[in-house]
Amino acid sequence: MLNRRHIRIKVLQILFAYYNEEKPDAARYEKMLFESIERFRELYISMMGILVELHHLAIEKIEMGMQKRLPSHEDLHPNTRFVTNELLRILAHSKNLESGMKYNHLNWRSNPDLTRKLFKELLENQDYLEYMNSTERGFEYDRELVLRIFKKYIVNHEDVQDFMEDQGIFWNDDLDLAASMVLRTLKSIKSGDDDVQFLPLWKEGDDEEGYCRDLFRKTLYMGADMEKTISEYTKNWEIERIATMDVVIMKMALTEAVVFDQIPVKVTMNEYIELAKYYSTPKSAQFVNGLLDQIIPKWKSEGKIKKIGRGLIE
Repeated sequence: MLNRRHIRIKVLQILFAYYNEEKPDAARYEKMLFESIERFRELYISMMGILVELHHLAIEKIEMGMQKRLPSHEDLHPNTRFVTNELLRILAHSKNLESGMKYNHLNWRSNPDLTRKLFKELLENQDYLEYMNSTERGFEYDRELVLRIFKKYIVNHEDVQDFMEDQGIFWNDDLDLAASMVLRTLKSIKSGDDDVQFLPLWKEGDDEEGYCRDLFRKTLYMGADMEKTISEYTKNWEIERIATMDVVIMKMALTEAVVFDQIPVKVTMNEYIELAKYYSTPKSAQFVNGLLDQIIPKWKSEGKIKKIGRGLIE
C-alpha cells in the first residue's frame, strides 16, 4: 500500500509539472495525480504477471519437447518441478490476477522478446537449477524459490526496469514500493488458496486518499502566500533564481506543517529534506533545511503552526 512518503513523491511530481506549465489547469493536474496512483496499481499487478508468464513459458517448453519428431529422453521425461510449483500454480489460476491484468490491458505475452529472454536466462539461474535438482518438497520451499527469483532476478533485471520506465514516466520511482507489495502478497498466500488477494492501495483506518488530495489542493491554494514567505527569507536570492523543485518542496513542506495538525513538525521537515536530496540539486537539501529551520520555529511561536494529538502538543 502507498505510504506517506510515496504520496508526497506523487504530489511533488505532479506539482512540479503544474508549476512548469504556462497556463496550468488545477483540476486536470489533480486528475493526473490520481491517474498516476492508478498506474502504480497497474505496476503492482503487472509485476506479479511476469511470474505467471514465466510459468506459462515453462509449460510451453515441456509441450514443445514432447511434440518433437524425435524427442529425447529428457523431452519425454521432463523435470516438472517448476510448472508444478504450488505458488506459481495459484498465481497462474488466479481469477483476480487474470481480471486485473485484463482490466489494465496488461499482457506480457505481447512482449515475447523480453519474456523469452527472461525465461532463457532463468533456465541458467543458479537458484532455479538448485531448486530443480533438489529433493526437498513442500509449499514453503516452492514459495522460497519464487521469492528469490523475484527479488534477485526479476526486479533487478535491467531490461525489466527499462520496459517499466517506458510504460510510465513515474514507474521508475514506483518500482521499489510495488516490488515490496508483490513480495508481501506472495508471502500472504497459503497452501491450498484458490485465488490471490491484492493489497489495498490506501492504508486502512487512515484517510490517506484525503491526505493526498488535501496536500495537492492546499499547496496550490496557499502557494502564493508560501512563495511570498520564501522570498522574504531569501532576500539575497530572487525567487526566479531558486530551483523550481526546491520552491515546490518548500511550499509543500510549509503547507503540510500548517494544515496537517497531526503530523509532527520533525517528520515533515525530515521528509521534505530527504525529497530535496533525491529529487533536486546536490545543495538543495542543505538549502531547504536552512530555510525551514528559520520559518517553522517562528511560525510555531506565532501560533501559525498548531499540533494536536498525543505527543504533539508542546
